[in-house]
Amino acid sequence: MLSLEIACKLKKIFPRISTRGFYDLDSGATLQNESYNVYPKRMFDALVGTKEITIMIHGLRNNAAGALTKFITARRRLSALGYRYPVIGYSYDSNTVGAQYISYALHALHIGVIIANKNGRNLAKFIDDFKHRSPETKIRLVGHSLGAHVIMSTIKNLARNRKNKGIIEAVYFFGGSIPSNSLNMKNGSIAQKVVARKIRNYYSPYDDVLRLADYWNWVDKPIGYRGADGKTISKYSQTMVKPKNHRFVSYASALRAFP
Repeated sequence: MLSLEIACKLKKIFPRISTRGFYDLDSGATLQNESYNVYPKRMFDALVGTKEITIMIHGLRNNAAGALTKFITARRRLSALGYRYPVIGYSYDSNTVGAQYISYALHALHIGVIIANKNGRNLAKFIDDFKHRSPETKIRLVGHSLGAHVIMSTIKNLARNRKNKGIIEAVYFFGGSIPSNSLNMKNGSIAQKVVARKIRNYYSPYDDVLRLADYWNWVDKPIGYRGADGKTISKYSQTMVKPKNHRFVSYASALRAFP
């Protein structure tokens, strides 16, 4: 775990897009009709013109500090694999009320999905704005668990504009909680258009959290548990991994190459 002092220092310097405080953690209701905030702004200005960036979107039960640890983990792991481009974080209201209590967990998950889906509009706006400023920059999205919902919602929002064909370079899911049929031929056509290169799903039948979510029918056959159902779109591929648990750090450790 990061010490409080180090976490505070990193919070000031780690580039991140944030919608913290935009949505109610108990109901999912919209509290602020803003698009997003970026911190520190000077770092985002410096990203204009870079060859590519990767945006990491965390999962459920992450406050601002918890999200930060996921961003740092992503950057360290990708760097260890030879990735030399900027990694930035996307921080949103995923620490829904009661998520840590089993008796309230289903409600907390439901609200988390509502907030994640709403964040698709926010992240899509950032991508659209950034690509206007830096049209040649490739954008990769990495989503863990609930972060997969944010990504799929982002794709749907971007697809409303035909000019956004191929605007996202690639997508990577780790223990994603979206339904297993999300990227079949029927449901995945939008992603096929918006994503330029590939959609890679890292799934695990050993994932303890997704196993229970599937068993209790809290999630409709999560794609991160047993992979995709049916014939998928051509840009989709999947890799079975064996993380120690559902945590992002475990999935990151199982990653062998990027991008």
